[in-house]
Amino acid sequence: MINKLYEKLKETDLDTLLITDGVAIDYLTGIEIDPGERMYVLVIKDNSAKLFLSKLFNVDGNKYVEPIYFLDTDDYVGMLKNEIKDSKKIGVDKFMDARFLLPIMDGKKEFVVASNLIDDIRAIKDAEEVKLMAEASRLNDLAMGRMEEFLKEDYTEMEMRELLLKTYKDLGSEGFSFEPIVGYGKASWDPHHVTDDSRKKAGDSIVVDIECIKDGYCSDMTRTFFYKEASEEAKKIYETVKLANETAIKKVAPGVKLKDVDRAARKIIEDAGYGEYFTHRTGHFIGREVHEAGDVSQNNENICRVGNIFSIEPGIYVPGVCGVRIEDLVVVTEDGCQVLNKYPKDFKIIK
Repeated sequence: MINKLYEKLKETDLDTLLITDGVAIDYLTGIEIDPGERMYVLVIKDNSAKLFLSKLFNVDGNKYVEPIYFLDTDDYVGMLKNEIKDSKKIGVDKFMDARFLLPIMDGKKEFVVASNLIDDIRAIKDAEEVKLMAEASRLNDLAMGRMEEFLKEDYTEMEMRELLLKTYKDLGSEGFSFEPIVGYGKASWDPHHVTDDSRKKAGDSIVVDIECIKDGYCSDMTRTFFYKEASEEAKKIYETVKLANETAIKKVAPGVKLKDVDRAARKIIEDAGYGEYFTHRTGHFIGREVHEAGDVSQNNENICRVGNIFSIEPGIYVPGVCGVRIEDLVVVTEDGCQVLNKYPKDFKIIK
């Protein structure tokens, strides 16, 4: 992956690139550590890479990167400043701490945010990455099946969360890629509900938004169920969201603007009279992190590109009635897209 970055850097007028995002460093070099509060910077220039890190984290050098170690008592910011002393225009990522960035800035150098160079590479998954994400989604399908069975019992939202974590471990995943959402009743009206000790009751809509990591890659899927019964309006809302999800998926193809994919879902919901209750974007990009740069939103003029993987997750949240969200992951292919997760999304009442 780092060779792709070297080529991208050549297309710019940047002399040097400074990367501090740990996930991006792992993606580019295969080195994964948590530096805590200590400086951690990958310096890219002249088709080479140096990783500045504390001596506390002794990593094996590899063909991609040369480690440059420092002690807590060293002037490590000065070491970094010396490394870039001959650079005139320097790109930094959006995560670089001001306490490390400001001391290396001077009037002779120009600094610009250049996260897009890495983000663009990460947005296009190769065949191996697609395979890994398909496997993560397969595990998520299995986990959702178990969650549906657990819903037949009298578990609280938090108990469901703990059962999910155990399920992921049993299935061989590394655990959550993001904090899952299990929302009963009124909690389903909140797209970012924080799971609590609530119990479900008859007539509740239940939003189950789950995601795991497998071999460093994320899955993400949402299904909505109803407990014991559902009103006619709840059924209408569910079928509207399902149609919006399916319509947006059909819209995905190389060259299609991401805002037009969003529009495909949003129009279905607006035409059904629920436009004001669809309060978020239609999807987000995903890969090593569950939310990566790029989204499926109303104002995103960028186009779908082969290898993009993103979610399609329209929702309707009507207080006093129900909340419904249906989420799938799709990978853009030469002739359209492939849905990575396979769990059924037909209307279901849990008895």
